Amino acid sequence: MSRFSPVTSSSANSRKPSLLRESRNGLLAGVFTLALAGGAVGAFVLPQTVTPALAQITTSQPAGTFSFADIVEKVSPAVVSVKVKKNTSDEVAMNDDEGEGGMQGVPPQIERFMRRFGFGENGGPGARPDMGPRRGGPGHGPGRDRVVGQGSGFFISADGYVVTNNHVVDGASEVDVTLTDGKSYTAKVIGTDPRTDVALLKVDGKDNFPWVKLAANAPRVGDWVVAVGNPFGLGGTVTAGIVSARGRDIGSGPYDDFIQIDAPINRGNSGGPTFGLDGEVIGVNTAIVSPSGGNVGIAFAIPSETVSEVVEALKSGGTVARGYVGVQIQPVSDEVAEALELKDAQGALIAQVQPGTPGEKAGLKAGDVVTAIDGKAIKDSREMSREIARKKPDTTVKLSVLRDGKSITVPVTLEQLPTDVASAGPSKDAGKDEETGRAVPRLGLSLAPAKGVAGAGDQGVVVTEVDPNGPAAERGIASGDVILDVAGTPVSSPAEVRDTLAKAAKDNRKAVLMRVKSDKGTRFVAISLNDNKG
Repeated sequence: MSRFSPVTSSSANSRKPSLLRESRNGLLAGVFTLALAGGAVGAFVLPQTVTPALAQITTSQPAGTFSFADIVEKVSPAVVSVKVKKNTSDEVAMNDDEGEGGMQGVPPQIERFMRRFGFGENGGPGARPDMGPRRGGPGHGPGRDRVVGQGSGFFISADGYVVTNNHVVDGASEVDVTLTDGKSYTAKVIGTDPRTDVALLKVDGKDNFPWVKLAANAPRVGDWVVAVGNPFGLGGTVTAGIVSARGRDIGSGPYDDFIQIDAPINRGNSGGPTFGLDGEVIGVNTAIVSPSGGNVGIAFAIPSETVSEVVEALKSGGTVARGYVGVQIQPVSDEVAEALELKDAQGALIAQVQPGTPGEKAGLKAGDVVTAIDGKAIKDSREMSREIARKKPDTTVKLSVLRDGKSITVPVTLEQLPTDVASAGPSKDAGKDEETGRAVPRLGLSLAPAKGVAGAGDQGVVVTEVDPNGPAAERGIASGDVILDVAGTPVSSPAEVRDTLAKAAKDNRKAVLMRVKSDKGTRFVAISLNDNKG
């Protein structure tokens, strides 16, 4: 059973997650064997389907010539170890959160990712990551500062700007960076962006620091990469691997677009750079999936293009200003596309428009499908989130929208993304009312009018009971959820739900969409009508 290890630091004293990555040394050794074997490839028994072109590729490099040494020699001086101190009182507050179970002190996005991979709360294979020793270790009395985290970083300019992870320096009272020659400098935090986990530091007093460039072009899957960092506080460690995948969503936030790599990364590598063979930074290491806190070949890096955008914003004002529409969106799955009678399962489906937001002012509606922004097609809701976030507040964008089978253009003037965007949901006590038990067999649900259930609001019908083997349970509907409308028709009673489903079936609809509100927000759920005659 794997465990996700956040990587803020190699220090045993850190409670903040640091992110790690891992590598398959056996596989990497195999790659080297093949790459350096030269003409010896003929010694392998290859399938008949291997073409001469492939054989030529594997044998074109003379034996003994491949090495990362030139790249490492070039880039290593720009990579630094980042040591973070926090006030003892802050450390006490963090350690007080530690209990016998749970994931206290772990950021919500990291906890969601851990749970997504099946990690529990109480020991065993589901134990949370080791976030450091308990309060009261030797030499750390009240009122004293101490090192509570170690990570990595790198200079991006000769005048001392350093990039690292937000989670490495979050809450720091003092930050020091150490170069490969052993010299240490105090750095100040210019700004941080928790949504992308990027932080910008500045070391003053010199203008001739060694530095490296952020790559302008994205790497390809299969490209070689080299990582340099500070695993376990050792400093100056180099590992190599390949780009395993791009565009990974690990559930850490709405702008996830990680590069997956297999070069070995461990605690303390967080914030460190991963280089392409041209010596440019293709990503900033931020997370790993690991059963033990060490590398197993699944690591994630923030793409250099994202880092560049955030760094420029932090340099300008210390914060990142992002555009904001004010809608809840979700991907267009095959089931949703079928229910909406769309040709392709692409775009972003608007599940709810928040009142008083740019989306409401522009006339966007629940059920709209956004297919393009300023003429650029979008594949899914995550791409829409990233594209809108790249726009500045007060910018007017043109959204291409499918509504009731017709394509329209909706201009939206963006506003500043609020610091905390949250959606209120129904109480978990919803459904504990005498008006329960009104079953809808087609869905495997028992429903009650929302008006008659405490905490459920005035609109829709509350789910009071779910058949675990029914179609609604398969779609993630749970007790306490509120069904707002079915097939675009608002509902306020179980009878209206049944009647709307019956009408859709009579019209030979293959599926319908239900708009459902829960404590996680509002979303559309596609329900097939063909398989659920009731």
